Amino acid sequence: MTPATRRPVTPVRKRFGQNFLRDGNTIDRIIAAVDPKPGEHIVEIGPGHGALTDRLARSGCRLHLIEIDFDLGRELAIKFGDSVDIIEADVLRFDLNDVPGERPLRIVGNLPYNISTPLLFKLFRHMPDIRDMHFMLQLEVVDRIVARPSSPAYGRLSVMCQYHCRPAKLFSVPATAFFPKPKVMSSVIRMEPREPGAKQAADVQLLEDLLNRTFSQRRKTIRNAMKSFLAAEDFAALGLDPSLRPENLTPDQFVDCANFISSKRGSA
Repeated sequence: MTPATRRPVTPVRKRFGQNFLRDGNTIDRIIAAVDPKPGEHIVEIGPGHGALTDRLARSGCRLHLIEIDFDLGRELAIKFGDSVDIIEADVLRFDLNDVPGERPLRIVGNLPYNISTPLLFKLFRHMPDIRDMHFMLQLEVVDRIVARPSSPAYGRLSVMCQYHCRPAKLFSVPATAFFPKPKVMSSVIRMEPREPGAKQAADVQLLEDLLNRTFSQRRKTIRNAMKSFLAAEDFAALGLDPSLRPENLTPDQFVDCANFISSKRGSA
């Protein structure tokens, strides 16, 4: 049995949402997508038993591992020694600024599905220091991230991910690629920062608040869903049809709305 298919020795801890990748073909495809190079600073989130770590480390990159499970951290230390930098921490509480070395960083991970959305939002705050991100996520989440306006999967997560990044769905992964097998399909996604000239929100928190409020009423028209933010005449100024629904607006149109609200509040 090869290292890629050997079953874990360290007990699986359900509270950490652990599903360990063990399919060699999937590992090959992820490594080919990441294409790590010597000298690059790569952060692997949730390395588990090191299925991806082993291949990443062979590239000669400077590899930093963030692992919450102390027993797995000890296992990784024995396996990889000083060739990697092991950070035993909860990634949701860890400050990415504390990763040593040069920037930009490349982020890789088979993310626990129960923390994927809050982790993405946390990483978005560090986009100036990130070159790209490659993640294994629940297929449904990936479909929401890449969803286009006016589609059923399009929502707050779609807008915020597409505001910060250019996401690309790479390939799907069956449950049989993991131990233990999750109850859902998975997918690998690449997320790269948007171009420097892309439209920017003056107040990103205001944009998030607008999206939270609007998509919680996604079946309403934007006239009603945004009424606590915009007056009826504001839609004409924005060039928007107030009878549209939230799912019909593009990410840039949401940014326009947020900037218009921010401008109105600043001049009040």
